[in-house]
Amino acid sequence: MKYSWQKLALAVVLLGGGALVGSQWVSTAQGDGETVTPGSVDDPVVTKSYVDQAVSKQSGVSTEDVQQMLNDLKGELTKSMNQVVVVAVPAGKTLFAADGAEFVVRAGKAVAYSGDANGISDLTDGKDITNGKAVPNNHLILFPRGGRGVLPDPAQKNGLTVMVRGGYELK
Repeated sequence: MKYSWQKLALAVVLLGGGALVGSQWVSTAQGDGETVTPGSVDDPVVTKSYVDQAVSKQSGVSTEDVQQMLNDLKGELTKSMNQVVVVAVPAGKTLFAADGAEFVVRAGKAVAYSGDANGISDLTDGKDITNGKAVPNNHLILFPRGGRGVLPDPAQKNGLTVMVRGGYELK
């Protein structure tokens, strides 16, 4: 019995020593033997935080500042897209719509403006209003593409009052 106890102790010592020496010994499985410290200049894999830091140093604007600017812009766009604005269009001016804008002519006689053969959509009547044709009052007009708009009828001296939802430009 004493002999088996010695064999067991010897086996434990040899295995423990082998494990200790093996864990400390540099293995050739590491390639060329150079160890790369994670996060160092030689590390081929970079983290998102490292890239964010490098970009913020280059631009002078932090990631948080950019995110705040994006959130502010999204809020303004959402507010302006859902908000109805009453616009007075004087005689001689044209009210141009942005993509997807909606107009309702409330007062005055309006004429459609389109730079191409396609017109603007009268959603109330389900018709297409081509360039130079009259736009009826109190009809919902959709502008699928920008560069189109409405202007006061040249035969009248007064301007227009138009309710606008979406982007627009008065020229």
